[in-house]
This record gives sequence, C-alpha cells and structure tokens, in this order.
Amino acid sequence: MKSIIQILADSQKVFINFTRIAIFIVMAWIGGLKAFQYEADGIVPFVANSPVMSFFYNHPEEYKAHKNKEGEVVPQNIEWHTENGTYIFSYGLGTIIVIIGLLTLLGIWFPKIGLLGGLLTFGMSLVTLSFLITTPEAYVPNLGGAEHGFPYLSGAGRLVIKDIIMLAGGLVVASDAAKRILKNQGL
Repeated sequence: MKSIIQILADSQKVFINFTRIAIFIVMAWIGGLKAFQYEADGIVPFVANSPVMSFFYNHPEEYKAHKNKEGEVVPQNIEWHTENGTYIFSYGLGTIIVIIGLLTLLGIWFPKIGLLGGLLTFGMSLVTLSFLITTPEAYVPNLGGAEHGFPYLSGAGRLVIKDIIMLAGGLVVASDAAKRILKNQGL
C-alpha cells in the first residue's frame, strides 16, 4: 500500500491541472462579475489610482465623490460612472480576465496555449499586486485608531494580497507547459 507521501509525490501532474482549473474558476467568476454594476464600481479606486490604468477613465481624480457601496444604487453616481467610462472598461477587463482563465485551462490539453495563459496570469497578478502601492484604499484609513496605514490591510488590500497565489500559480502552470513543449520537441 502506498504511503500518503508517495501518493502526493505521484500526483503532481494532477495537482498542476487542478491549479489550472482553480485559476480558470477564479478568472471566469471574477471576470464575469465585471459585467455587473457593483463590481465595476468596486474596482474604481484601483484603476483610478493606477499610473498604468487610470487613463481608461475620463475623470479618475473625481472617483471619491462618486463611490457606491456594494449593492448601493445611487442614480447620480451611476450616471457619473457611465460618463467616466467605468462600466465600459469593466466589461473589457472582465472579458480579458475570462479569456486568460480559459487559456490557462486549455493548457491541460494544449501546452502552447497553456504557456500563454500561465504567463498572462502571472502578468495580470503583477498589475493587481501593484495596487498595494498605488491605492490608498488598500490600507485601513486613519479614523482615530492606532492601527491604520501600512501594514494594516483593508478588505480591499486583503483581496489584492491574495493575488500573490495567482502569481505563483501562473508561474507553476507556465513552467509545466514549457516543460511539455520541450518534451514534445524532443529536447
């Protein structure tokens, strides 16, 4: 009878494919949610404060006056977000995220496609992790308590820091795909 250690050691390929499936589930779900108002509103602080993404919005510097809480419907804020480009950007971003997840999943059967998916997952995660530097809302605000600012992550910051797992997962599946490509080429 095999030991648990031997079973785990022999299951690496299965676990790498499970990582691909997990990346796809997260990307499809999160990307799909970008089609909804509350999710599009929720990413505004990240995009508006990003030096590489803020140009997608018409008025990124004005976002604080038009923030909606999750599930909140404030017609004036929704109108501003429509004019700002919030929703159009979110639809495009969501589509890209779903495609990256699909490319990663397809790596189970097609290593070249999976390599691209893994590398794009890694790159997307780097951009997301940069929000820890650029987005003030990633940290607990100073509302009078002693625990605020760095290193005290807010809900938004805790959401972002988890992308380090996606970053690592992207590299793992890209590495596996590269190994399979080389093997198929007889190298």
